[in-house]
Amino acid sequence: WVAAGTIPSLMYYGLDLLTPTIFLPITAVLASIVTFAIGSSWTAAGTLGVSFIGIGAGLGIPAPMTAGAILSGAYMGDKQSPLSDTTNLAAAVTNTDLFDHVNAMRDSSLVAFGIAVVLYAVLGVQASGNIPVGRITEIQGALTGSYAISALTFAPLVVTFGLALYGVPALPTLGAGVFAGALTSVVMQGTAFGAVWSIAQSGTSPSTGMELVDGLLASGGMIGGAWVVTIAIAALSLGGMLERAGILAVLAHHLGRLSRGVASLTGVTAVSAVSMNVLAAEQYISIVVPGITLRNLYEEQGLQSENLSRAIESAGTTTSALIPWNSGALFMAGTLGVGTLEYAPYYFFGLLSPLVLLLMGVTGWQITYQPGEAPGDAGDRRGSPSSTDD
Repeated sequence: WVAAGTIPSLMYYGLDLLTPTIFLPITAVLASIVTFAIGSSWTAAGTLGVSFIGIGAGLGIPAPMTAGAILSGAYMGDKQSPLSDTTNLAAAVTNTDLFDHVNAMRDSSLVAFGIAVVLYAVLGVQASGNIPVGRITEIQGALTGSYAISALTFAPLVVTFGLALYGVPALPTLGAGVFAGALTSVVMQGTAFGAVWSIAQSGTSPSTGMELVDGLLASGGMIGGAWVVTIAIAALSLGGMLERAGILAVLAHHLGRLSRGVASLTGVTAVSAVSMNVLAAEQYISIVVPGITLRNLYEEQGLQSENLSRAIESAGTTTSALIPWNSGALFMAGTLGVGTLEYAPYYFFGLLSPLVLLLMGVTGWQITYQPGEAPGDAGDRRGSPSSTDD
């Protein structure tokens, strides 16, 4: 998409429309809307997110802040989208109706995301004075000097989002986006057809005459991204061995034995989901293992299943991008060009979601019970140690 002029055009127009003060909150909100519509945080980060990294750099916003805002919006939209694979998975493993699950997450997600947007607005005000005079003009000049800047270069973006909205799976959608980018590169930028596939394999090394722009638009292609795939395979292999050996299920089971009420059960669920992200390095396992292992405990507490589905998403899905060796973090760091530990302090939604979840467990806010159950009734049944010793 860099060779096609798609990313350069998005950067060019974005620098015209956005200011440093509003950039971070707008980035988070737009990322959430796009992700909600297409149901994939990875697709949103790999397309819209890459452009926002470039726009943010042009506006003088540090890349870790921009990456944090992108991830906050992407995971907010992913959690609430009925099209998201993690949303459907969390509902399935807990035997929860999909829309009951989505509705159960709504208020807590809005609280965490609302606080995150306010924090991004504060960061934007602090960063608004850091942009040198004339820098935006220089960047736009470097872009127009090397690429044909036009709305027509948005064709790969339209194809990708169009297929995603139509419900086409992620792999063929992204593949179609690649071919659309190759065709756009040939038609709009005059790139030789053979050179396009070389770019896809080895990446781009633009020479715009401005070092900042060159660095933003440089990419490693398939070869450059191989290290991410290698680490992800190694991490997933370890996670698979731990799961097959039964270690993850045993860990979740023993954590479950610590629960004596709604607050402790919520905390145990959060710790279990985060532990799966750390040990198995895969967000899907952080949903499946706690969802299956702790399901009976929620039933014994007289709780509706959406309490569990919400908990594993709030502590599992959102925190996957905070664990450097997790597949989610590896993808985001590799795609956005920002290290996990660099963007983590600014990934406010991922940091706040588990905290809001724990607050819900302590206060009872949004905790729903099965018909005929009342707060405290099930806790009395679970109060004796013998009820947990099977």
